[in-house]
Amino acid sequence: MSLYEGAVKKPIMTSLCFLAVVIFGLFSLSKLPIDLYPDIDTNTIMVMTAYPGASASDIENNVTRPLENTLNAVSNLKHITSRSSENMSLITLEFEFGNDIDVLTNDVRDKLDMVSSQLPDDVENPIIFKFSTDMIPIVLLSVQANESQSALYKILDDRVVNPLARIPGVGTVSISGAPQREIQVYCDPNKLEAYNLTIETISSIIGAENKNIPGGNFDIGSETYSLRVEGEFDDSSQLADVVVGTQNGANVFLRDVARIVDTVEERAQETYNNGVQGAMIVVQKQSGANSVEISRKVADALPRLQKNLPSDVKIGVIVDTSDNILNTIDSLTETVAYALLFVVLVVFLFLGRWRATLIICITIPLSLIASFIYLAISGNTINIISLSSLSIAIGMVVDDAIVVLENVTTHIERGSDPKQAAVHGTNEVAISVVASTLTMIAVFFPLTMVSGMSGVLFKQLGWMMCAIMFISTVAALSLTPMLCSQLLRLQKKQSKAFKLLFTPIEKTLDGLDTWYAKMLNWAVRHRSIIVVGCIAFFVVSLLCAKGIGTEFFPAQDNARIAVQLELPIGTRKEIAQELSQKLTNQWMTKYKGIMKVCNYTVGQADSDNTWASMQDNGSHIISFNISLVDPGDRNITLEKVCDEMRTDLKAYPEFSKAQVILGGSNTGMSAQASADFEVYGYDMAMTDSVAARLKRELLNVKGVTEVNISRSDYQPEYQVDFDREKLAMHGLNLATAGNYLRNRINGAVASKYREDGDEYDIKVRYAPEHRTSLESIENILIYNSKGESVRVKDVGKVVERFAPPTIERKDRERIVTVSAVISGAPLGDVVASGNQIIDKMHLPGDVTIQISGSYEDQQDSFRDLGTLAILIVVLVFIVMAAQFESLTYPFIIMFSLPFAFSGVLMALFFTGSTLSVMSLLGGIMLIGIVVKNGIVLIDYIILCRERGQSVLHAVVTAGKSRLRPVLMTTATTVLGMIPMAIAGGQGSEMWSPMAIAVIGGLTVSTVLTLILIPTLYCVFAGTGIKNQRRKLRRQRELDLYYQENN
Repeated sequence: MSLYEGAVKKPIMTSLCFLAVVIFGLFSLSKLPIDLYPDIDTNTIMVMTAYPGASASDIENNVTRPLENTLNAVSNLKHITSRSSENMSLITLEFEFGNDIDVLTNDVRDKLDMVSSQLPDDVENPIIFKFSTDMIPIVLLSVQANESQSALYKILDDRVVNPLARIPGVGTVSISGAPQREIQVYCDPNKLEAYNLTIETISSIIGAENKNIPGGNFDIGSETYSLRVEGEFDDSSQLADVVVGTQNGANVFLRDVARIVDTVEERAQETYNNGVQGAMIVVQKQSGANSVEISRKVADALPRLQKNLPSDVKIGVIVDTSDNILNTIDSLTETVAYALLFVVLVVFLFLGRWRATLIICITIPLSLIASFIYLAISGNTINIISLSSLSIAIGMVVDDAIVVLENVTTHIERGSDPKQAAVHGTNEVAISVVASTLTMIAVFFPLTMVSGMSGVLFKQLGWMMCAIMFISTVAALSLTPMLCSQLLRLQKKQSKAFKLLFTPIEKTLDGLDTWYAKMLNWAVRHRSIIVVGCIAFFVVSLLCAKGIGTEFFPAQDNARIAVQLELPIGTRKEIAQELSQKLTNQWMTKYKGIMKVCNYTVGQADSDNTWASMQDNGSHIISFNISLVDPGDRNITLEKVCDEMRTDLKAYPEFSKAQVILGGSNTGMSAQASADFEVYGYDMAMTDSVAARLKRELLNVKGVTEVNISRSDYQPEYQVDFDREKLAMHGLNLATAGNYLRNRINGAVASKYREDGDEYDIKVRYAPEHRTSLESIENILIYNSKGESVRVKDVGKVVERFAPPTIERKDRERIVTVSAVISGAPLGDVVASGNQIIDKMHLPGDVTIQISGSYEDQQDSFRDLGTLAILIVVLVFIVMAAQFESLTYPFIIMFSLPFAFSGVLMALFFTGSTLSVMSLLGGIMLIGIVVKNGIVLIDYIILCRERGQSVLHAVVTAGKSRLRPVLMTTATTVLGMIPMAIAGGQGSEMWSPMAIAVIGGLTVSTVLTLILIPTLYCVFAGTGIKNQRRKLRRQRELDLYYQENN
């Protein structure tokens, strides 16, 4: 007993089975977390190695190179890049996607163990970082403060950071831009000299005075007491009374030689929000935690935390990534709803019966809800990919059910009993339904094997679509016939209203049938004209390809902009602050009502602030974080705002580097396209001049809005050249002399001052006014072990030199990257212009230029998808050849593919879209969708031929009978895609090129398929019949010949 027979005989069991699936699906849906993208396995490992006191070139030669040479042997390595800067070597290993990162990490660890003995002695152990999505902050909070600014760090640490860190799923919470408290002991060098004191002595005395010492236990009578000496300062002013020495029998107090200031650290980052000073709090999540859930909990906690803060401290949100996620998901959900509505309308118009429409429409939610079970079992989330697969599927899910229902209706109208009609009708089309589903699976299953960046997206899409197609086929072959047998009846008399509404539609459809039959009749008799016409159309459509640009992924509007500005190295923080304030005021007035938050940070970060140390920072660097209102609430695009900001920044010649980053980050799928030109070469002066020349040329290319060079300017610094011989004469060595300098300028931490469970540094150094000139540095006194003093200028001289701040390398060669940010022009065009510029440049012998960045990713993905398309065509061919048990029929059907391709090109050309990974995906999906129509036609022609009709008659009958199902399935798919193509919500930039490609390709190929495929069938069938006749004639002649000769 077949599936459909069983279903028709046992309606209750069938209904309940499907009901169970729905209940289970809805339960899964309630448990699914929401995210923007599927979990992306990272492919990057960072190795950080500290070598205190070494310059960039020392680090490159002694640390980075030996490590690179060893790490280069790790398996599956794609690129190895490194940055050698002062005190630090950072090596980034990029692997091919799809490898287990933990295995690779162990491999890296083993390699590091082998090489550690070859590194210099002072090098610290290398630290391994697995770069993962958890490092991307999910919430950035702004803090504004007035009077509380000096104690802001402590207030935030106690009342905001700790409660937030206790929220389940929150990883690290760090504060940037609020300076920490520090007690400064500012000494006067002249007084120190007069009293014969040094910074070192004072520092050790403070350390010795600020102590609690346990004195042990002793007994008094029957009690045991412990003895303690409590000497810690409980007020910073007590430091002034510390005795640091004696002079002529009188005590010298600390206040005699220094002033004590209870203040904040000297060099610190400052953060301003909308022009008001404050701080920024960065919240990062634990790995595997659900971003939306955490953002919600953080947002819920804020009003409660705000109550505990002083009245002048205000917390706000700069960036909440969950906003973008939820808006994108909402706009996709809306798209799915519209698609559902359109599909239902199409079905109702074509069938003209509400019962039939109901039967079809039950299949849609059923298949979609069942797919949530797959998501829950495989541990996936609801994200852009899974929701858009639902949107893509809506139009396709009904196809199978439509074919079955159409056929069953025909049988009922001929007067069969509904139950028999359901079984027979389904039986006739079952094979073609299964085959067309198999062709769809042949398209989507290979998507699960794509590697690389685009593979991350397509893996889930492929599995989702396979699951949905499978469920919809099972439903079409069991649930649909069962419902038909229960609900459909031969219609008696229709009501007047129904006649009024449907008679014109019915007449139009009948007219279409008749006109199509006439058209086919003519086409079949003028085959050569049709074939030549179609080929000419295909050739003309290829001309559109010239006008279509290429890119990797369309940039997304997530309402965020980051701006990185650099002033000449060595600029003081106050100047940077002033400029930033000016820019903030300019932008806040210019974009009034559009810009929500404008936050900026200036200054050198503290070394133990993890979040800041991963970013570039320094007294000359300014970083802005700007957030705009949602795309729906403003009439200016994010890209346009970025372009205007770049123009504004050109008015400030002070900036040596200005970078406007659309979307807030350079990486990921929503980033703005950039073409990166990598200049390889060892000689830095030579590569610098090549990079500068390339930058000048690139700025003239159409569509390039800014060009950045990765290498910073050389840093001016003062170096003290000690004369070792003179040092030795005074009984000193270089290390002692160097430390003396450091303690006076940078300061020595004498001890910790404790208050309310927190510790603050007590720093002893020269007062600021005694360390602002070269003269004061030359006059610093250095003491030897006997207490004899000598000035710096007597044992060395201070000279000014320039040093490269960082040396970058990639694949074990020095490199400088020139990246062109593109706006309003396709990536492919800019790269082509770049290549022309490079060809004209006369490069020195040892300098080479290569292209990387999003262009490299684009080429990789296009290559992958191209191979995939070929694989899919072969698979689809195999499925069809197996179904028809013939090689000719699939060959005929495959002729509809080129026209799908020309439809895609025309659609992209006329809508001005680019050929990106997304529109290519649309093209690949078409292979399965387009072939479905051909299968339905050819299948029915064969059926008519078997019933003894002539070739031409069979073709026309089949065409007329299958026209409606073909038009219906096309209309449902196209209309299901339209909301996706024209949606304007967040995230729509990503999907609209794909929807446009599908709509264009499907419309063009359906129109041509309906004419071309029957014509080609006649051509092949005609030659087949002639061959048969020739064979028969030969056979007859042979028979005659034998008869005569016997």
